[in-house]
Amino acid sequence: MAQLHLIPNTSLAVFPICLGAASLGTESNRSDAFALLDAYTAAGGNFIDTARVYSDWIPGERQRSEKIIGEWISTRNNRTHIVLATKGAHPDLTHPIPRVTPADIDADLTESLRHLRTEYIDLYWLHRDDPIQPVGPILDTLERHRRAGRIRAYGCSNWSAARITAAAQYATAAGIAGFCANQPMWSAAVIDAASITARDPSLIVMDEPLQRLHTETQLACIPYSSQAGGLFTKLAENRSMTHSSQTYPLDANQRRLSALRRIANARSLTITQVTLGYLLAQPFPTFPIVGCRTPQQLEDTLHAVDVHLNSADLAAIDAAH
Repeated sequence: MAQLHLIPNTSLAVFPICLGAASLGTESNRSDAFALLDAYTAAGGNFIDTARVYSDWIPGERQRSEKIIGEWISTRNNRTHIVLATKGAHPDLTHPIPRVTPADIDADLTESLRHLRTEYIDLYWLHRDDPIQPVGPILDTLERHRRAGRIRAYGCSNWSAARITAAAQYATAAGIAGFCANQPMWSAAVIDAASITARDPSLIVMDEPLQRLHTETQLACIPYSSQAGGLFTKLAENRSMTHSSQTYPLDANQRRLSALRRIANARSLTITQVTLGYLLAQPFPTFPIVGCRTPQQLEDTLHAVDVHLNSADLAAIDAAH
């Protein structure tokens, strides 16, 4: 069983790999979701990440992911053993207007607490940013909820380095906790950030300013899409990549795959394990979020906690693009 690690500047001790729950209630039914959650905790996992908006892109009942997790926690009676993270302040999927205001945060947090059947969220994320909003009222709202015991810590997802820096400066001046972590899109894959922001300008991909910020401040990074949607496994198996090629340039990522394969073969690892090992070996605290669909995928993935890549490995991967 892997050792738990503290997220810096919090009391949250978490498993090195976080289980993402975006597929719960969409690509998996209740029983399959319960089986996946049970397998994760049986392997020593305790860190689960969801969002109020997860599942709302399909017809029918809304907020399925949070509701399934809430039912699972209630059924298993394991709330105190789980570090539970969820996200709010996402635009309504039918009207993509920013919703990063104190009133929206209040409303979303209230709903999430009800769906998750809990009195507190361990790590509450702002799912998006609205750069025209001043950071002060946003952080003051989160801090109000933290002091009231509704959240234990808070972070940001899809915020730029400049906005995170502004938030940190405000938190220091105000004497409040501030963001404990950042959740950007990031993996070992080469990403065409321009194509992503063209489709959704509110998404933030890990870039040089963000990496420099994390390295200099040691702010925890908890990246989503950490396996690039299974990109390297699909490439290795010569599966169709038409959709993914818009986000992940195929030629560049074939070269990345070659570097990953060399490391995997030399260390008797799978491609998935090296891909996650790349993130776990970064020079700042990193806890990748994985989106496994089955216990079998999860088993392969969780072995990455024992992977220890060195700086030469990281350099070889980064150079292959």
